[in-house]
Amino acid sequence: MLSAQNLSLQFGKRVLFDDVNINFTGQNCYGVIGANGAGKSTFLKILAGDIDPSSGQVSMEPGKRMAVLKQNHFEFDEVTVLNTVMMGHTKLWKIMQEKDAIYMKPDFSDEDGVKASELEAEFAEMDGWNAESDAAALLSGLGIHESAHYSLMKDISGNQKVRVLLAQALFGNPDILILDEPTNDLDIHTISWLEDFLLEFKNTVIVVSHDRHFLDTVCTNIVDIDFSAIKLYTGNYTFWYESSQLALQQRSSSNKKAEEKKKELQEFIARFSANASKSKQATSRRKLLDKINIEDIQPSTRKYPAIIYTQARPAGDQILEVERLSKSVDGKTLFKNLDFFVNKGDKIAFLSKDSLATTSLFQILMGEQKADAGHFKFGQTITTSYLPNENEKYFQSDDNLIDWLRQFSDGEKDEVYIRGFLGKMLFSGEEVFKKCNVLSGGEKVRCMISKMMLAQGNLLILDEPTNHLDLESITAFNNALKDFPGTILFTSHDHAFTQTVANRIIEITPNGHMDKLCTYDEYIADERFVQQREALYA
Repeated sequence: MLSAQNLSLQFGKRVLFDDVNINFTGQNCYGVIGANGAGKSTFLKILAGDIDPSSGQVSMEPGKRMAVLKQNHFEFDEVTVLNTVMMGHTKLWKIMQEKDAIYMKPDFSDEDGVKASELEAEFAEMDGWNAESDAAALLSGLGIHESAHYSLMKDISGNQKVRVLLAQALFGNPDILILDEPTNDLDIHTISWLEDFLLEFKNTVIVVSHDRHFLDTVCTNIVDIDFSAIKLYTGNYTFWYESSQLALQQRSSSNKKAEEKKKELQEFIARFSANASKSKQATSRRKLLDKINIEDIQPSTRKYPAIIYTQARPAGDQILEVERLSKSVDGKTLFKNLDFFVNKGDKIAFLSKDSLATTSLFQILMGEQKADAGHFKFGQTITTSYLPNENEKYFQSDDNLIDWLRQFSDGEKDEVYIRGFLGKMLFSGEEVFKKCNVLSGGEKVRCMISKMMLAQGNLLILDEPTNHLDLESITAFNNALKDFPGTILFTSHDHAFTQTVANRIIEITPNGHMDKLCTYDEYIADERFVQQREALYA
């Protein structure tokens, strides 16, 4: 349906990928992965025809329609929300406009009547009479209330625009759907809706995402961009990750016989396939792992950060007590009368439909904001390590990375010691002399993680820690938090991250809060909790 032949892209001396030949077909969903800067978004732009490759070509089967998630949030500012969605089907929208223009002519002629009749037939054939209701249904599924459907795009919020542009891409059942980070700015319930939509989608999907749960749920194939090559693998992200790690271990075990390695891989495939058959995919159109060739499994050349959180001293029994804490911003209540007691070893995920609520709570605990009412108290043995959502204020100087990190070291100032923490986050060689005020978003977060490791706190407070990180860093971070023996307070839109780290959930709303000792999946699946949540948000 869509193919790339002999595709290459080069910027100066830098080759992003070379001589790529790949086909995207049928009812498959392809997850495109690669380290930051590998060229994932650029590859999608080439497939969509937005930029030209250095050599090679992209071809689409004649008569097929492609839809792409738009990244320009201001392109449709003077258009209503509903019309913006319908404009996603360019041909249908053109017919609608042409038909309406004919009917509005004051000198409607016989020729106009014939033309209008032809357009009406084409319009009906494309299911045009259901266009508005279909667009409205997409908007409602993505959390855009009916009251906003006739608003201009310029009059809705930024995260609502993201959802409208996503609805635009999904509208009209395109043959090929290209989505670059579609889960950004979506809450967990909307992400779940999108997962269900894509699982039932009958055509080809190509998607870039850093959300591992999303990739695992919707993907039948993984497209890996690595070392100037693009390789296609059957299976979802977790299968790719675990099989590539197994292959890497086998490669380092030179004393293993080929037969033993083959048997180990076969057992891995069988075990993974059995688990996959019980997943959400099994109830959908998605193919499972029934055609895996052992030869397809190759070790990954990815580098994973070495994130290791240690405690300078273990915490005592008194961690944190919060009593009747309240906060409002510009007359809007974020939370009120918030009470909770943190136990030693708790790993608490804080949820809210309004991310400002969780951010404000963490800033209050860290002394960056003041509460309107209530108080809190840390135990005497507690030392905190904080990863804020916004970190720009930490990177205002022109210090190199060694000097930047050194300022947060109370004791050891030795350069080798400092460089060790940077090296764990993949800053090596000359990179440590880079100025901190020119770092990318992902590099800044990796520096902040180095700072946290250096602090050796026994209470970690993390506000959307996976933002700006690539899948390799997210995976390493996730594993580090699972292994951390201390206490963690965090908020994240990453489903897999939250499910595997949290042993307790606290959801805060303007009307109260819920506090449940359970995993994330248990929390969102339990009907009793769902009803309580709905009552709090009502």
